[in-house]
Amino acid sequence: MIRPTRTGGADELIAEIVAGVEEVRSPQTEAVGLGVPSVVDFASGRLRSSVNVPFEDLPLRDVLAERLGLPVFIDNDATVAALAEAFDGKRIGVDSLVMFTVGTGVGGGLVLNGRVYRGKTGAAAELGHTLIGLDLTAGAPPAADFPQAGSLESLASGSELDRLAQAAAAAEPDSALGRRAAAGEEVGGPDAVEAAFAGDQVAIDLIRILGERLGIGIASAINALDPEVVAIGGGASAAGELLLEPARRTAFAYVLPGVGTETEIRLARRGPEAGVLGAALLAATEGA
Repeated sequence: MIRPTRTGGADELIAEIVAGVEEVRSPQTEAVGLGVPSVVDFASGRLRSSVNVPFEDLPLRDVLAERLGLPVFIDNDATVAALAEAFDGKRIGVDSLVMFTVGTGVGGGLVLNGRVYRGKTGAAAELGHTLIGLDLTAGAPPAADFPQAGSLESLASGSELDRLAQAAAAAEPDSALGRRAAAGEEVGGPDAVEAAFAGDQVAIDLIRILGERLGIGIASAINALDPEVVAIGGGASAAGELLLEPARRTAFAYVLPGVGTETEIRLARRGPEAGVLGAALLAATEGA
């Protein structure tokens, strides 16, 4: 099931998570897996910080385990999506995989040498905070709140597509997005994807811009890791080839010659459900 995330506060969101688990649990349920868009200390299940949800320095694993009466396993949402993409039904079947989840923000997950890679403290793969568009003419500008200006998340997320769509609706009143706005309807990223599939050139250009920006971040990941697979998931992946083609084209244009020669850049095979499947796999594998 898919439902909007309540972001009014930590207590409200925890209550929503508990209610969602209770709705689907059965007598056979042995453990719960959860993917969260946060910096996660995997060993303790503590969330250190978050950008798009109201979780900060929170022992979420312990809180949920107490309320649910079940073992709980928590990881970053893009990390569990990477686990799902690398899994072949019985085990991790991809030696090296980089996962980009493009939704409200941009998440990242890594599988390296056939294992999920979490770094020293369990907080690795925050690929959405790769800087792809920073003006360094006068040196480093003052750091600001996250997502930082010039980061992949600030320039290539679903939230940015919302902003691009709204700006295009105002600037191009004869476009599909402009007509939608004129009719008093809300305009956002999903509307841009729908209009692009219907052939609206303004919307197609917006998806291209987002894809090319994403491609710059993908090129950085390939230059650093030379992976077997780069998978693009999250809600924005619903744009399919309209997003994938400019992302792939741009990425390979910016990859150092000789690097990434065997890298496949593709849409997540699990689609937007990769995170849900990965969370279930996390519970199954860690709880075994």
